[in-house]
Amino acid sequence: MQKVKEEERNDFFEAVDTACKKAIWCAIATVEGNEPRVRMVHPTWDGDVLWFATGPESPKARQMKDNPQVDIQYQVAPPDFFHVMVRGTAELITDQATKNHAWDAIDYDLTQFGSTGPDDPNFLPIRITPTRVELSEMFGSANQKVWRA
Repeated sequence: MQKVKEEERNDFFEAVDTACKKAIWCAIATVEGNEPRVRMVHPTWDGDVLWFATGPESPKARQMKDNPQVDIQYQVAPPDFFHVMVRGTAELITDQATKNHAWDAIDYDLTQFGSTGPDDPNFLPIRITPTRVELSEMFGSANQKVWRA
């Protein structure tokens, strides 16, 4: 395992973003009570933070409000076999300026999921601030690089 140095941070997150764009969907694990819950989401990297959206009444939103610690896993199929793991803290965004930023940062059409715009009360952006990010190949067994906050 190679630890990512601070001077390598920007290049590392660019490589992570490139790998994640090949996967599109990923699994996010939240916790409800003492039971883990895993579901598929489509987050977007914005520098060194991740964004995705959900509804304010969704189980994800309730779980992250109660316990903001999350794990995210991307798995890119052959021939690339990139593997990205993200551990971090979720923040439910309610202020309008940040909602506007998230609407623009998220790289897919949110209207496909029922949101009408950044001021829609059913649009709840989630910002994930990573504490650990791992980029590797072959399911974590090759070229493993790890960044920690």
